[in-house]
Amino acid sequence: MTASKHLPGNTPVIVGVGQYSERIGEDTYKALSPMDLAGEALQAAIADCETTGQVAAQIDTLAAIRQFEISTPMAQAPFGKSDNSPRSIASRVGADPARAILEVTGGQAPQKLVGELASDIAAGRSNCAAIVGAEAISTMRALQTERQVEGQPDGAVPDWSEEIGGQLEDRGYGLENLVATTALTNGLIGPMPLYAMFETARRAKLGLDEETYRRKIGALFAPFTKVASRNPHAASRTVLSAEELATVTRDNRIVAQPYTRKTVSRDQVNQAAAIILCSADTARELGVPQSRWVHIHASVDAVDTSALARDDLAASATAADAFRRALGVAGITLADVDHLDLYSCYAIAVFDIIDALGIAPDDPRGLTLTGGLPFFGGPGNNYSTHAIAEAVAILRDAPHDYALVGTNGGYMNKCSVGVYSAQPADWSTGRQESLPAKRTRIEVLDTHDGPASIESYAVIPTRDHLALTVVACTAEGERVIAMAHPDDAETLRRFNETEAVGRVVRITPGERGRNHFTFAD
Repeated sequence: MTASKHLPGNTPVIVGVGQYSERIGEDTYKALSPMDLAGEALQAAIADCETTGQVAAQIDTLAAIRQFEISTPMAQAPFGKSDNSPRSIASRVGADPARAILEVTGGQAPQKLVGELASDIAAGRSNCAAIVGAEAISTMRALQTERQVEGQPDGAVPDWSEEIGGQLEDRGYGLENLVATTALTNGLIGPMPLYAMFETARRAKLGLDEETYRRKIGALFAPFTKVASRNPHAASRTVLSAEELATVTRDNRIVAQPYTRKTVSRDQVNQAAAIILCSADTARELGVPQSRWVHIHASVDAVDTSALARDDLAASATAADAFRRALGVAGITLADVDHLDLYSCYAIAVFDIIDALGIAPDDPRGLTLTGGLPFFGGPGNNYSTHAIAEAVAILRDAPHDYALVGTNGGYMNKCSVGVYSAQPADWSTGRQESLPAKRTRIEVLDTHDGPASIESYAVIPTRDHLALTVVACTAEGERVIAMAHPDDAETLRRFNETEAVGRVVRITPGERGRNHFTFAD
């Protein structure tokens, strides 16, 4: 391996990482806006470089991760927002980058940007770049609740709006082709119902009943709680057993079969994280000690087809391909990896990868570096910035180790995978790749009139009834999505009699694009 001092000057290296968090009720809580939180994380990343050089002045590219309140066309920022998030963040540390980027929506964004900006540095298009993201969801919800309960006067409402202006490369929401419109029309709205549906498909494939499968989720996530308990930035630092995670109680209710409340991503957080990359020459000029350098050995991106058009509802073969390719680009095997962080918004995202790669759920290396999204926290699209920051800190103390960070976006549609080590990486031939997009494989019908066989389903408890949606397969091999009518007590009763997957239903078209089903037998 090439010694760091002989690295080509355009070799990209990570020189600084920073994290910042605050919790309501603690003495240090300041109710910071997302931009202020992000600024704190970027300042921490600058300090992490351990140099007296002017790092902020060298940042020529700053990429911001989208906050939740600007991640979809329908989302709203209740207290205002910046018209240029990356430049708002830059202003907190006195940086004035030539290029400002607002990345597309999705948990894959941080790792994707690491690969992209590292490639820019290797090609001489950039010398120093930063990736920053933050969420203040906990503060936002608390302030909204206070306004509703106490009727605060207008003057007490915070104003987080900022008019910065300047150049901005806004890449849009990136929501195209994630899921068929008929899924939304028929009750699969938002991540939880869709991930629950993927989970049910896997459970049925394994031949497990719901309680047994829920216990497997508990066993998967119990070790994550131990990691989170040691992380000062974690939203929850309570160690929980597999039994405590899986057992349904008043405090741990079912939020969507098979998920209990404690096993899904925790979005009520105030967390921020930042990464600073630069060329080896710039790192030397700034005086960043080589003991701070961490190298990017691979970054591979992949985009899958629409979620309901995949051959297997229980898995994304595209994500598995991205992991395998990342290891290949890095020139190592899975056995060479010492540290793992697998995206864990829902258990299926972890199961998908460990099933494909042959990793045991109780692998002694562990499957998270942070504590995972249900316990460390799920700061919107920015979770993996925290995971990469944790990897960097670990690798500095273990210079011969490798860390593998896997990300997930959309509905298991988008995946970016990174391999890191303090060992130098040769970027002369490039280490960032994008796998070709998969073509749609199974046709998803907007409507159907006739029989179909249930492939999977999602059951979501609502305030006054159970919302039940099935994904079914016609005799011709197409998929169709349908809902049980909320007033159809007989169908709801029969649904719970035996295993629903594999049963034949009769689907009839309804109004406004909705399809309804009843049991055919």
